[in-house]
Amino acid sequence: MTRVTTTVAVTGHTDLAEASVPLVRVALYEALERLAPEGGVRGLSCLADGADSLFAEAVLAAGGRLTAVVPARDYRRVKVRPAHAARFDRLLAAADEVVVLDRDTADRAAYEAANAVLLARADLLLAVWDGRPGTPGRPGGTADAVAAARAAGVPVEVLWPVGAARRG
Repeated sequence: MTRVTTTVAVTGHTDLAEASVPLVRVALYEALERLAPEGGVRGLSCLADGADSLFAEAVLAAGGRLTAVVPARDYRRVKVRPAHAARFDRLLAAADEVVVLDRDTADRAAYEAANAVLLARADLLLAVWDGRPGTPGRPGGTADAVAAARAAGVPVEVLWPVGAARRG
């Protein structure tokens, strides 16, 4: 019997309040268990701090396979904060597929391109999202990824547990 694999991409906030992390972690584990109860999940993530990394860890813990989508060649050097670097490196090493986009600079256009790769390959987008609109003039964020998924006909499941909040 062949195991069916569900390909799930993630988008979500990088600025989760510390008390929100365990809430989001549980919501992600529960969503993956429901979507792929036998561990037959392929997770697509850019491995950013916050929701992306929590999702990647949940995929691996569920016995799934991880695809890391790196928005640009300089992403690790210029966008990964020192406090997140070891976690990023660990998840990147754990990925069985790494896609580095053919872009030199990790800018908003690179994030939009990375979102396009995620959506092109996903059966579903999990969005760890508070539902607020994106910032005008700053495309490539969570709200924009959700809008792009919906426009492309990719199903979206929003996860925002009761009690979750963003820093600041």
